[in-house]
Amino acid sequence: MRRPQACPGARSVVKSDVMRPFLLFLVTCLPLAAADYDLIIENARLVDGTGAPPFVGAVAVKYGRIAAVGTVAGSAGNRIDAGGRVLAPGFIDVHTHSENLAKIPDAENFLRMGVTTIVTGNCGNSRTDLAAFFEEIERTGTTLNVASLIGHNAVREAGMGGRFMRPPKPDELEAMKTLVDQAMEDGAVGLSTGLIYVPGTFAKTDEIVALAKVAAAHGGIYVSHMRHENVRIFDAIDEFLVVAREAKIPAQVSHLKLTGPTAWGQADKVIAKFDAARADGLKITHDQYAYTASSTGLRQTIPDSALEGKREDFIARIEDPAKKAAIAATMKETLKRLGQKDYAYAVIAKFAADPSLNGKSIPEVAKILRGSDSLDDQIEVILELERRGGAGAVYHGMNEKDLVIFLKHPATMIASDGGPRLLGEDVPHPRSYGNNARFLARYVREQGVLTLEEAIRRMTSLPANTFGWNDRGRIAPGMAADLVVFDPATVADPASYADPHHYAAGVSDVIVNGVPVIREGTLTGNRPGGALRRGK
Repeated sequence: MRRPQACPGARSVVKSDVMRPFLLFLVTCLPLAAADYDLIIENARLVDGTGAPPFVGAVAVKYGRIAAVGTVAGSAGNRIDAGGRVLAPGFIDVHTHSENLAKIPDAENFLRMGVTTIVTGNCGNSRTDLAAFFEEIERTGTTLNVASLIGHNAVREAGMGGRFMRPPKPDELEAMKTLVDQAMEDGAVGLSTGLIYVPGTFAKTDEIVALAKVAAAHGGIYVSHMRHENVRIFDAIDEFLVVAREAKIPAQVSHLKLTGPTAWGQADKVIAKFDAARADGLKITHDQYAYTASSTGLRQTIPDSALEGKREDFIARIEDPAKKAAIAATMKETLKRLGQKDYAYAVIAKFAADPSLNGKSIPEVAKILRGSDSLDDQIEVILELERRGGAGAVYHGMNEKDLVIFLKHPATMIASDGGPRLLGEDVPHPRSYGNNARFLARYVREQGVLTLEEAIRRMTSLPANTFGWNDRGRIAPGMAADLVVFDPATVADPASYADPHHYAAGVSDVIVNGVPVIREGTLTGNRPGGALRRGK
């Protein structure tokens, strides 16, 4: 984090005096009529992050910390009149993919949703050298507080020297444990897995337990994109609970969902299974985004075994007629298990080799490239796109009734599964632009699924407590001054699947570590964020 300057309020005084030409400069650290506070936000409707009812008052900030709450008297170097709008703790997004933050350091799409802190390294994907990652973002500067998990997929590939469909050898497992241990020493908040992704999908449960124990020894958390989110979700939950129990570690389910029509309608049973584990003493939480579509690589529709090794290995397999036929047969079986007749539910988000295909469904792409949208041609297209470098996709595979059941549970926090975005680039999932705003607009204001104060708790103190940040997520004296001012009557998510590049509306001011990064709707250019290391 950037620290306040040693002499707040200090100034340089330049004097010109013909009677004393030898006096050139006078530099003093004595403040000129020093203000009581650096910033006061007044005339606000305070929602403090605990779930307590709102109250009218003000918040004073000094040296990046909240100094006073309620009735505030005194002078300030800067004042914000909230005009009766809500003042809440800055939102904490615990599930992002922001390894590219140094390239988009303003991360305006997050700020416009009121997000001031993010956790990256999810789904098993992270930098393996987190010390270098943290140094990079601090050298560049960023608007956000940034924490990271250490990703199992990255560790497995590095420790085993490739993507192998086998258990690690003893020396390879030791190498993986060393990587996790070093990452935790460097400030990782825990271990993440992405057990639908190569090479994590090849890992057995005992491998994950061994690595989770390393994270647990440092006081970390285990965060998992579970092995199944479809009709086999209960098997995946069993494995998730084994890791939590055997590693003696708090555990978080990433983007809790039920994928595919054959899995829909079981949300109550899923919640009951987690509640039983909580009653048994396990510390279990979950997060979700406010959409019925997911987004990941198009390669997730291809069997894992076909993706083992390098891209040349994959190409060799699809050039072998017998192996290609077996791959296609497995893809058809998977569609049937999901309850999907074809790949119309998948839409290209990013295909670098031919951006003209972005925003089109797989049947539409098949029609363009092959003149036919038959299922066989759709499969040919998916394999060909992977051959040409791979593509990202948006998958419309969830049910809103399930989403609402998961949302109602008090252990569910709100997270985008997104990353920093540049306006106009590709056709990404709109969650990176609208997630927090959509929860506040659709599920608080319009549907009343949650009260405003409960929704804010899910975005502030619940994630802060889960990830061990005792000085964030609440409005109280001594807490870090991460704050957001928004209008609950106008907050909205104009980003859509077809037209995603629109910032959220209704957020007027965002403060990170006591410094305004959005002021009266305008990006200030300040970058007071930085690495948020575990235990710091």
